[in-house]
Amino acid sequence: MSGLSGMSVIFDLDGTLVDSEPNYFEAGRQLLAEHGVPGFTWADHERYVGISTLETVTLWKREYGLRATVDELLAAKNARYLELARTATRVYPEMRAFVELLATEGVPMAVASGSSREAITAILAGTGLDARLRTVVSADEVAHGKPAPDVFLEAAARLGTAPADCLVVEDAAPGAAAAQAAGMRCIAIPYVATQADAPEFAAAGLLVRGGQAEFTARAAYDWLVRSGASG
Repeated sequence: MSGLSGMSVIFDLDGTLVDSEPNYFEAGRQLLAEHGVPGFTWADHERYVGISTLETVTLWKREYGLRATVDELLAAKNARYLELARTATRVYPEMRAFVELLATEGVPMAVASGSSREAITAILAGTGLDARLRTVVSADEVAHGKPAPDVFLEAAARLGTAPADCLVVEDAAPGAAAAQAAGMRCIAIPYVATQADAPEFAAAGLLVRGGQAEFTARAAYDWLVRSGASG
């Protein structure tokens, strides 16, 4: 297994394995419009990429002066998102290929996401990724979401792998920061290309500056084999 023995890989979900951000944007746009905040744009949405839904709606309540409770906003946004996620979530083809390559080598894998467990399960089932990715950790199950390391540390614990032997695959700065805080190496594939120079990405073992358009399963796999033995 040439450098991959004893290693586990932990994937972020949204924007990393699947292009779910359009669904999050649409769910948020609908919710805010219903609460009297029209004109929410994609640029507005990009400010919240990489943090949990709970944190997002908490910020919205304060920033937009929403009258609904955080719990009400969270439930409404999750319900809208789930409707969209079940029917219209696209897996990045090279990411699916990467998962298959790792599965062939017997590398243990997990998903660690800021989304609710219900949303993660719906996406994995709807895309068929659940056949390969059975270990799942939601930020709802730990004390703190990204950029805290909790979700990644919990995923490592469930895989039975030491954090130092885990590799994180991430698209967002908070996730890259969480990987570093967990003592894990990271492949960073910035979802928002203009954020490639963010300091959080500087510590990534492999930074794919062009994002998903530049990512290939083979290049990531070859890098992992080369770097695996050196840690």
